[in-house]
This record gives sequence, C-alpha cells and structure tokens, in this order.
Amino acid sequence: MRSSRESLTLPLIASVPLGSSTWLLWLRWFAVVGQLITILATGWITGVTLPYPQLLGLVALTAVTNAIYALWLTSLKPSSEEAKPDDLPWSLSQEHPADEPPIQQHVALGLMLLDLLTLTAMLYFSGGVGNPFSLFYFVNLAVGGVMIRPRAAWSLTVTAIAGYTFLLQDFVPVTGIDLFRPEGFSLQAGGLMLAFATCSSVVTYFVTRTAGELKQRERQLLATQAAQAASQRLEGLTTLAAGAAHELATPLSTIDVIVRELSRHLEDCEKPPSVDTDLRLIDGQLEMCRSILSRMRSAAGDSMANSWDRTTVGELIDATLEGIRDPHRVDVIDGSEADESRELWVPQEAVAQAVRNLIHNGLDASGERGRVRLESRLEGGQLLLSVLDSGQGMTEDVLERASDPFFTTKQPGRGIGLGLFLTRNVISQMGGQLEFRSTPGEGTTAIVSIPLDGDAARE
Repeated sequence: MRSSRESLTLPLIASVPLGSSTWLLWLRWFAVVGQLITILATGWITGVTLPYPQLLGLVALTAVTNAIYALWLTSLKPSSEEAKPDDLPWSLSQEHPADEPPIQQHVALGLMLLDLLTLTAMLYFSGGVGNPFSLFYFVNLAVGGVMIRPRAAWSLTVTAIAGYTFLLQDFVPVTGIDLFRPEGFSLQAGGLMLAFATCSSVVTYFVTRTAGELKQRERQLLATQAAQAASQRLEGLTTLAAGAAHELATPLSTIDVIVRELSRHLEDCEKPPSVDTDLRLIDGQLEMCRSILSRMRSAAGDSMANSWDRTTVGELIDATLEGIRDPHRVDVIDGSEADESRELWVPQEAVAQAVRNLIHNGLDASGERGRVRLESRLEGGQLLLSVLDSGQGMTEDVLERASDPFFTTKQPGRGIGLGLFLTRNVISQMGGQLEFRSTPGEGTTAIVSIPLDGDAARE
C-alpha cells in the first residue's frame, strides 16, 4: 500500500516529511501545473493572444525556486529517516507552522512573497485587474494565513494590496479580457482598491484567527490526552498498590504473630540482650511495612476525590514531618507567622505523603550524614515547598526521567521507582507543579508549587 501511494507523488516531494513546509511545496507544484494549463488552454480555446514568453518565464521561475526549495528541505531531513505515508500533505498530523524552526518560516514567507510578486507580474502582462484570475490574490492570502505566523501573514496582505493598486494604474491590455481600462485615478479605481484592501484584510484576519484557535484547541486536546494517559497509568498503579496491600497483609500478619509468640517463648530463657533488640526491631519494621503500604495507596490517589481538608501551611508542614525517617537530619525553615497561618484547601494526607517522598529521596541521596532542608514560602498565589538535599546531584538525562514510573537510581532493594511518579501525579491533580533543579556535585532541589485557591483546582 505504501509503495502505491508513493508512486503517485513527485520525486521532489515524497521524501520531505517536514510538516507545513511540505504543504507549501505541494501547493507551489500545483500552481505551476495549473498556470501552465491555464495559459495554454486560454490561447488554444479562446484564441486570445497572450505574451507567452513573459508568462512562461514567470511559471519557470516558480518551478525552479520550488525545485530548489524541495532540495533544501530534503537536506534538512536526517539521512536515516524514511518518508512515511502520514508525512504526505493530506495527513491530519502535520506540524503546525508555529512549531517549525524560524529558518523554515522565513524561507516560506520569502517564497509566498515571491509568489505574490509573480502573480502581480503575470496579471500585469495579461490584462491587470480585468483578468478573472486576479481573484487568486485571496487564495495566496488564505494559504499564508494558515501556514505562517499571523504577523508575517499581514506582510502578505500589504504586498497584495500594493500589487493590486499597481495593477489598477498600469498593465498591458489584452484583447478579450480588458474589462477595466485605467484612466488615471478614478472613483471606480478607488472603489476597487478600497474593496480589495477590505476583503484581503478580512480574509487574513479571520484565517489567522481561526488557525490560531484551531492550534490552541489542538494543544488542549493533546494536554487532555496526556492527562488521561497519566490518569490511566495512575489507576493501574493504584490497583497494583491495593493488590499488593491485600496480598502482603496475610504474610505480614503471620510474621507478626510468629514474632510475638517467639518473644513469649523466650521470655524465661537465657538469651543475649541483642535477641530482644532484634525482636523489637522486627516488630517495628513490620509496623513500618503496614504504614508504607497504607501511604502508598494514599499517594496513588485513592483519597484525592473525598479527602480534601481545610488546613493551614503550618499544619500541612507538621503533617509532612510526621513519620519522617531520621527527622534529626531534616532542617525546617519556617516562613513568617502570616505565611504559616495562611489557609489552604488541599488533600492534606496525600500532599504530606508526596512531600515526604521528596524528603526521603533527599535523605537517601545525602548519605548517612548528609542533611536535607525543607523551606516554605508564599509567592504569586502559590505555596512553594522546596526540598534541598546535600547529595551529588543529577545529570540532565536523569532529571528528564526522574518522574518516570519504575525508574530509579537507587541500589536494588532500596526502591521500585514509583515515589516521584506518584508525587508528581498527586501535585498535578491539584493544579500544581513539581520542578527539579540540580547540578552534578552540588545536590538537588525539588520545588512543589501548590495553588492557594484549591477550590478551582478541585473543580
């Protein structure tokens, strides 16, 4: 199927998968073919005598510049990249012109300006504004409004108005299509110029406005699809967490019972003090396992819909610090009293667990003696919570993947790579953001921004 489609394309088009640039390439080839057919058919069918050398020369100019344009676009494509069917002009997945590199936008604008000048020259040699094909000015303006940025599109409009005004004053008359003959600046010429300027401005305005709104809706759709995909992954992880809690509850309970029975059997036996210490340690670790599983369900979003709380910044920080491992290694930098008493409407337990994950990651990265700093401040309608560790920092590659599920740089057994993923999802569901700043050798800063107006985020 692919070979049959590609066999219908021109050689200088099929290998240029570069978004709207390919559209322009195709349209200019169609313009060349259409102009040739129109010029030749006019002479053969109607018998109107046209200045063929000048007209064909202008068509050749368009063809040559388009061939050069095709070769230039091909040079921009990586040599290993193959043309795909979706890269053809009728595909709906084309790259928006605003997303293309500036050099491609500048070249496209230059070619469109050249096409307007070429059209003006062809009309000059074939009857001026009396030529019915003078309406093609609007085609060029509509294409430009879709393919290039709005500000650049208005330069096409100015050029078209200037060209049309010129043709009102000067052109080469052609017998049979001389519907309008200039006699200086008359009321008729002024009316035509005003009408053309108004129509071209309206066309450019509405085409660029519509194209911009379509692009904005496309971005919103992509953002919605990304959010849905993230939500589906989060639901899967929530199910995984609930299943893990259910499956692990029985063996943990069994181990707990055995430890307690073993402790009772050893009460009257002589044993080293370390045995009692080990038994208490096992019991404490079992309780921690149950707590971790419970918090994992909460962090995965089970309670996001129903557990929103009216709290304050200070209370949120206090809830975050509950259950922190090695609290003596965490330095809390409180804000002002006004900031600490600022009211929030957030799912407190979920947010506290999310920030707690960041603190634990910072403790792991800082080593056994390193410290972690937690700072809070209000800025621009946001609560900013910063977690700064004293570790070795992260490279750009690690930063890009830090929030991916099941990605971790910890040693085996120290983590499964879900903490940051769950943390980011909890924060994003509230309308907040999680940002990382890190320099290798200088530690990492995780910044959580939470909207103070939680009611809007909840809705």
